[in-house]
Amino acid sequence: MLDPATEAKRLAVSRDENLPDIDWVTPPEGAVTSLFRAPSGELATVSLGDPAHPRVVLVAGATGSKEDFHFIMPVLAEAGYYVQSYDLAGQFESHAAGPWNLSPPQPHYTLELFVDDMVAFLSAGSTPVHLLGYSFAGVVAEAAVVAHPELVSSLTLLGTPPDPGQSFAGVSRIGAISRFASPGVAATLMRWGVVSNVLHVKPGRLAFVRDRFQLTRRDSHRDIMDIMMHAPDFEQALAAATLPKAVAVGEHDLWPLGRHRRFAQAIGASISVYRTGHSPCEDAPYELSGDLLALFAKAEGR
Repeated sequence: MLDPATEAKRLAVSRDENLPDIDWVTPPEGAVTSLFRAPSGELATVSLGDPAHPRVVLVAGATGSKEDFHFIMPVLAEAGYYVQSYDLAGQFESHAAGPWNLSPPQPHYTLELFVDDMVAFLSAGSTPVHLLGYSFAGVVAEAAVVAHPELVSSLTLLGTPPDPGQSFAGVSRIGAISRFASPGVAATLMRWGVVSNVLHVKPGRLAFVRDRFQLTRRDSHRDIMDIMMHAPDFEQALAAATLPKAVAVGEHDLWPLGRHRRFAQAIGASISVYRTGHSPCEDAPYELSGDLLALFAKAEGR
């Protein structure tokens, strides 16, 4: 007979292997959508659960959105958490947020802009929160934790670039030519890959991500690519942070597993590997949710 933890993992994997093709536009049952006034403008948000419960904030990166956590949010809410997510400035339904709203106005989306928005969002509710940053949003989350460690009780970096500097240099297959590509070219290639369904996602998901590009601002996407080409080095600061940290990644991620393992070890984080690509939140949400709950329990001393 399997022990409870092993059985729970087996059931999670089984559920992940049989995920339905859904209407990604429709939020999970009981979720509340709203707008949050951040320094860069109004950010589209979704919340699920009891606001009196411990808070979890999940943030997607470039070309992503709050909908990427559709399957995860109900699991965490049912486990007793208040779960929130928002679209980064310029992305999907936060397309009206941008550097022109700052005082004084700025010409580009910058890491500082995204960090200030995140810090404002975290500070607007109960803290500390369990924070997950997905891909580029992981870089934003790293910066937020380093600047305001009091706001975060656990940090999960999901498919986050593991290398500072030109973070695309370590990407499988295209890393060698990445230094010759401009941010605009990198954004265009990424957009083409998604729209062309290079990853062979299900029809419902493909329709959603194609429609999402109708709102996502090209300048926001381009500026994020530029930030990732000059990624700051937070390794020492993260290693010194005492909060529980986790690296979560698909075995077929953009960056080789060896680089993620090196990064996790350097910052003192655990690492979980899923049988997916760059998007475990979409392709292995139940297994990922179980690992998140274990991290939260560790942070809460349970």
